Amino acid sequence: MPIETINPATGERIRAFDELTPREIEERVARAHQTAARWRRTPLTERLRVVRRAGELLDERKAKYGKLMTLEMGKPIAAAVSEATKCATTCRYYADHAADFLADEQVSAEGERSFVAFEPLGVVLAVMPWNFPFWQVIRFAAPAIAAGNVGLLKHSSNVPQCALALEELFVDAGAPAGVFQTLLIGSKAVAGVLADERVAAATLTGSEGAGSSVASTAGKHIKKTVLELGGSDPFIVMASADLDTAVKAAVSARTINNGQSCIAAKRFIVAEPIADQFTRRFIDGMRALKIGDPMDERTDIGPLAMPAIRDDLHDQVQRSVAAGATLALGGKPRDGAGCFYEPTVLTDVPEHAPAFCEETFGPLAAIVRAKDTSDAIRLANATRFGLGASAWTRDSAEMERFAREVDAGSVFVNAIVASDPRFPFGGIKASGYGRELSAFGIREFVNIKTVRIKSGDRGAIRDRTHEAE
Repeated sequence: MPIETINPATGERIRAFDELTPREIEERVARAHQTAARWRRTPLTERLRVVRRAGELLDERKAKYGKLMTLEMGKPIAAAVSEATKCATTCRYYADHAADFLADEQVSAEGERSFVAFEPLGVVLAVMPWNFPFWQVIRFAAPAIAAGNVGLLKHSSNVPQCALALEELFVDAGAPAGVFQTLLIGSKAVAGVLADERVAAATLTGSEGAGSSVASTAGKHIKKTVLELGGSDPFIVMASADLDTAVKAAVSARTINNGQSCIAAKRFIVAEPIADQFTRRFIDGMRALKIGDPMDERTDIGPLAMPAIRDDLHDQVQRSVAAGATLALGGKPRDGAGCFYEPTVLTDVPEHAPAFCEETFGPLAAIVRAKDTSDAIRLANATRFGLGASAWTRDSAEMERFAREVDAGSVFVNAIVASDPRFPFGGIKASGYGRELSAFGIREFVNIKTVRIKSGDRGAIRDRTHEAE
């Protein structure tokens, strides 16, 4: 795939970039490796000053960065600016809390000084997607850099200007040049970089195929990985739910980021007694959305990021209808320039239909009916994915069941699934493994080192020789 900016709203080719040569890749990896040795010894206060300054710059430049995101991948401008603001918040969060997260944990042991230390691994390769071109990078970079690691970013080939802006951000924030570097390379070059002995670990957000490839290479070379992959998040609505709130949230949850989000609600599982009413109101809400120029702040839905994304979505709609689903709204690309796709609703979707069992990236909603709470949980779990889930109910017993019995990395009750720097984020099953954000995220790419320093009492040492293991 060429490394270039193509405006998905118009199809206009804005700018193209040459892929790095092997020599240029080597120079950047070598710089990262050399910088990592110094950055890990840089006082934590200085590392956190850089992270905090990056947050300040994100706030100062949010309008500029928002326009860049919208230009390259088509998200509505208001959402793009909010993305930059969220990145700033996350930088501040780690600047405020990383010292506590990384502090030695003392362990009480007689006759010795014992503690657990958290030390950086070194160079971490980040393979990131286009749909949240700043956020998905910052949620890795802020904690990793704070912890003393350095990053190499292989961003998606359709957002090269965002990738370069992120490198510039950290340089402007005061980080040495090798702390965060962008690699303008294609996917075929990733394995070679990851196999390099100077690269310690990798993190990837993306498709199952990309995750499997990176995990396979990392496994071969015994390197740590964190994977955040696809999702087919259920949005469960029970008869006791506040229907006004649930319908409004459902429309928003399906169409966030033009529907191109791993944690966007995709399968709407609705209790039989309210299914007709919910479906009618949900369709009305989807129909009312304004589609158009993503630079216009009045736009609700912009274009999909690439023609291939639009075409794949349309194929899933057609195959789902062929499998027995009913097309209730939309179901086709919009005429004219750009990668626009009409907000689409499928009802009575069979469990074997693509709209139910595959990840759908775009404004396509699949509605299925649940007989009762147990059936709703069964349907929610009838997927190979396990990223997020949302349930809407005013029944406390149902709340507890959904929280405990739905298989996902995150379960939100009476709220839309969203990432937040205070909470760990990640999935299970085919949605990946490991966690980003919170204290859990910053500890993914550290050596959790046990340290036990015996006292000078030789008798005490002899008395505990049986504890050697």
